[in-house]
Amino acid sequence: MATVTLKHIQKIYPNTEAPSKKKKKKEEAPVEEKKYKLKVTEEGVVAVDDFNLDIADKEFIVLVGPSGCGKSTTLRMVAGLEEITRGELYIDGKLVNDEPPKDRDIAMVFQNYALYPHMTVRENLEFPLKLRKVPKAEIDQRVNDAAEILGIMQFLDRKPKALSGGQRQRVAIGRAIVREPKVLLMDEPLSNLDAKLRNQMRAEIIKLRKRINTTFIYVTHDQTEAMTLGDRIVIMKDGEVQQIGTPQEVFNNPVNTFVAGFIGMPRMNMFGGKLLKRNGEYCVQIQDSIIQISKDKQKNLAAHNIGERDVVVGARPEHIILDNVDGAMIDGVVEVSEMMGSSVHLHLNSLGRDCIIIVPTLDLKDNSALETGANVKFTIVPNAIHVFDPETGKNLEF
Repeated sequence: MATVTLKHIQKIYPNTEAPSKKKKKKEEAPVEEKKYKLKVTEEGVVAVDDFNLDIADKEFIVLVGPSGCGKSTTLRMVAGLEEITRGELYIDGKLVNDEPPKDRDIAMVFQNYALYPHMTVRENLEFPLKLRKVPKAEIDQRVNDAAEILGIMQFLDRKPKALSGGQRQRVAIGRAIVREPKVLLMDEPLSNLDAKLRNQMRAEIIKLRKRINTTFIYVTHDQTEAMTLGDRIVIMKDGEVQQIGTPQEVFNNPVNTFVAGFIGMPRMNMFGGKLLKRNGEYCVQIQDSIIQISKDKQKNLAAHNIGERDVVVGARPEHIILDNVDGAMIDGVVEVSEMMGSSVHLHLNSLGRDCIIIVPTLDLKDNSALETGANVKFTIVPNAIHVFDPETGKNLEF
């Protein structure tokens, strides 16, 4: 268990190409630059830029973002597997930039398990302790304790090839926790498992977290994992931190359109609209529908002296009300209807944009709204409206 502090961490991969190739790249951008929009300087490609984070003792931090955003690179810098270009990394108040991985008192669980195939489960668990010359009696105790916690006692004499994916991942986690590290790093440990096993292993990790005294840093591209596991979430894009907060904070108060679209399943809907003031109070206009904004959001917008302007209006699928009553409602056409049991996910084309509405089946008054090509009308719950700048993508409340 330990605190971890990252101050202005930067990782730059030097450009080692020959000058002639560099000239060619100016004409045609590399695939990575096109896809991920990472910064390219004279020094090279900036994979992580100005990363700042204070992690408390025993806190569970999740780094989340799309592929190529820099989250695994950040984790590897904490582990000592990647050199830090600039910035300072502290573990328990000690600067460890130049400390080798073996001296950082960390353990890491990889995506591909990284088990020794010729060793039994017990031998895999014992191996890191034997390297440290831990007494035999203590090794046996730690291995048995870890196997008991993870429910793999019956597999101790098997080799990895005789185990399922979920069982192998438990062994990989066990090999990490027998060391009793100050910090446990996990790099997309569930991505190779099927959906059912992922759900089971998420629950196992939550239980494990409560039983061992260590600080967790967990990397994933799956926002469901991030929301269910993390005390706080660090959302990254193109090597930069977009927002840090609890799962509820980033869900309720996204700082920009990227966070709003990335966190939440299905993703937040975005509509072109206008921010207006009527009798001193803010409202949004979408098509012919004018929707009053809640009092809390009124205060936030007023505090930043936001005037009337074009905006992007965000609303989560569960915060949209489907109704075919006459009046100033927003129009949509049903393109796809997904029956989910307790609810229906309606995919609409509304004002030229894709839109998803979650409708509880008990609230459905007319099943004709489920038919492809049906014309429907809807509005948005006032206290669930988010207002973004159409150019910068920033939430105008913050």
